[in-house]
Amino acid sequence: MPKLQLIATVPMGLEAVVAREIKELGYEDMQVENGRVTFAGDEAAICRANLWLRTADRLLVKMGEFRATTFDELFEGVKALPWPDWIPERGEFPVEGRSHKSQLSSVPACQGIVKKAIVEKMKQRYRTDWFEETGARYVVDVALLNDIATLTIDTTGPSLHKRGYRKLVTEAPLKETMAAAIVLLSRWNAERPFVDPFCGSGTFPIEAAMIGWNIAPGLRRSFPAEAWPNVPQRLWQEARDEAYDLLRDDVPLDIAGSDIDPAAIEVAQAAAKAAGLAKELRLTVQPVAKTRLVGEFGCIATNPPYGERIGDRDEVEKALRQLGSVAAGHPDWSMFVLSPSRQLEHYIGRPATKKRKLFNGRIECALYQFHAPGGLYRRSTNS
Repeated sequence: MPKLQLIATVPMGLEAVVAREIKELGYEDMQVENGRVTFAGDEAAICRANLWLRTADRLLVKMGEFRATTFDELFEGVKALPWPDWIPERGEFPVEGRSHKSQLSSVPACQGIVKKAIVEKMKQRYRTDWFEETGARYVVDVALLNDIATLTIDTTGPSLHKRGYRKLVTEAPLKETMAAAIVLLSRWNAERPFVDPFCGSGTFPIEAAMIGWNIAPGLRRSFPAEAWPNVPQRLWQEARDEAYDLLRDDVPLDIAGSDIDPAAIEVAQAAAKAAGLAKELRLTVQPVAKTRLVGEFGCIATNPPYGERIGDRDEVEKALRQLGSVAAGHPDWSMFVLSPSRQLEHYIGRPATKKRKLFNGRIECALYQFHAPGGLYRRSTNS
């Protein structure tokens, strides 16, 4: 099959994590940029990437890229692209758009031009002046950055963080993609215990379990591209068969989550049940001070309350000090804390080994990484 240019859109700060995932899928011809990873793949890559990418937001087919400083340049550039090769006569093709640091700053105007240009191109192929748009959905995106227009079609639909297991949410849920990224950054594996003492709706424990069992995160959901003639059902079935073959649900897991809020634990338990992991996770109501770390070379990964949206700042500070005390008693455990607090190291009682700038939604945070001396990768490298 001919190579396609595919774009995995990425939360800022996680580009390297997504690139590593893409490489592990077997696609090495890639370009990493802010907010996206572009890579070469065939139609089967659309299926496999949607099913397997844990940390990307969505997967796009790149139709073309060109300079456009006038509406005429935008129209002609869009019209020159092979839209009928992808969009059938009855396909639905809404146009979305963004513009940043570009002369064509009116997004609605750009959307209208792109729509008109695609229609004109499709008229040439289908010999009709009217398109009903009653068929499969092809969301076209025009992104203008520094006067360069990038045209894509979205294969994913709702963002990849929507795994399908979380029907209810707590007040400030962490996205599944972010939780998975932090677990991957921790280099945790299923041979080691895992604990989240501020688990909220259970995202960290569930994502850790999915990684531990090698569950493809998109296995329980559908994608618009499943209805596209260009991506035959056979390829989707082969990708799903591969995912089921690679599942390791016979591996024992030692994963626990706790939260002081009983309602949050109810939400977490419902999500774990929906994910098929209810019997594998220990989810309990308790304050962080009661956390017990059992076993060697374990991993704490957590997203404590921030104080701005949840709870009182004094209570948050107290909880973070308690977290520091819990961790201090187990120097062979590593700890990864996502927080916007610049005082977190002070509350924890020791400096982080490493800090990584990340965004939880629109909130600028740091991932504070406290590596266990000699213990962080010991089980990973020996397994």
